[in-house]
Amino acid sequence: MKGISPMRTALFVPATRPDRVDKALGAGADGVIIDLEDAVAATLKDEARETARKKVIEHGAHGLMVRVNGLGSGHNRKDLDSVIHPSLSGVMLPKVECGEAVREIHERLLACEGRAACPPGALGLVVLIESARGVQNVFDILSQTVKPARIILAAFGAADYSLDMGIKVTREGGELHYPRSRLAVASRAAGRQAPIDTPFMIDLKDLDALRADACRAKQLGFQGKLCIHPSQVEPCNAVFSPTAEEISYARRVVEAFEKNEAEGIAALQLDGKFIDYPVVEHARKTLRTAEAMASAAQRRRNA
Repeated sequence: MKGISPMRTALFVPATRPDRVDKALGAGADGVIIDLEDAVAATLKDEARETARKKVIEHGAHGLMVRVNGLGSGHNRKDLDSVIHPSLSGVMLPKVECGEAVREIHERLLACEGRAACPPGALGLVVLIESARGVQNVFDILSQTVKPARIILAAFGAADYSLDMGIKVTREGGELHYPRSRLAVASRAAGRQAPIDTPFMIDLKDLDALRADACRAKQLGFQGKLCIHPSQVEPCNAVFSPTAEEISYARRVVEAFEKNEAEGIAALQLDGKFIDYPVVEHARKTLRTAEAMASAAQRRRNA
């Protein structure tokens, strides 16, 4: 998927508000998702599709994504036919509950990619897990093998999940610990990218609560967070970015380890901490993430 890894933030924008698409591109999010599903009334779907297509083409250098309607909604095929274009980076599919949904959307995407002159498998797929069944089946969902290969990653939707479970989402987020953990573990076990966390919707003005919520997701293994307002982008970018101190320390770890390894030593101490292969791999991952973020930022500046 173009420009979405790492994805610290992905900002939703209603397809019915094209002016907000333009503004969203300046908000600093790693991805912008034009929404054809929840944010669009049934009577406006056709108009929204046309608007989404125009914006995907207009802002082709940015690699926009689109959240289409679900497979059984009656709108999905029309959505795909409208928005699939070489400028599109990926599609988010809502309400994914089983592996069969991945196979079906893959076939639909292949057909549309062929008609739009896109390379087969070029578009990324974000599967939105937002029900008890989806959480239960997430490993099977992410373990699906499709040909040609396609980038697939999971995102969590707490609003529909909490409705399905009959629970209330709280500021503390304890009720989300299990589904978040399951998504993160399943993503890793299936060899996929780390998942993207649910939007924080309790209070858009409470940025401290947003940061705390993002920190909980990061600690469990999420790479970033979905956002529903531009004000949420900067705090989430900060949470999911390595700090300057973390980057500096990671460089020191890698340099010290490689020096010792060349001398036949596979473990050492640095600043009083024991350094071995797992610690070094974590440091290398920090550096790769920092480099990828810098490259993505440069692409956005050049777009």
